[in-house]
Amino acid sequence: MQALHATAKVAAMHETDPLAATLDAWWLAIEVLIVTGVTSARTEAANTTIKSIKRAGRGSRNENNYRARILLTSASKTAA
Repeated sequence: MQALHATAKVAAMHETDPLAATLDAWWLAIEVLIVTGVTSARTEAANTTIKSIKRAGRGSRNENNYRARILLTSASKTAA
């Protein structure tokens, strides 16, 4: 991290300044990914699926039907 961060700072280019700031802000999360290989991809995919189901419901107000639709959709994707 140090070498990459130092190179980004020394370059002092329009593109590398935001890169250095991003490395500062996200380095702990990046390091966890490098060491463990764990990401939040499954959670993000589930959230995207739920949002898609919600859009398809077109404002359905029955919470039980909404919950059942989410569970049935996720079960069908798991079974397939």
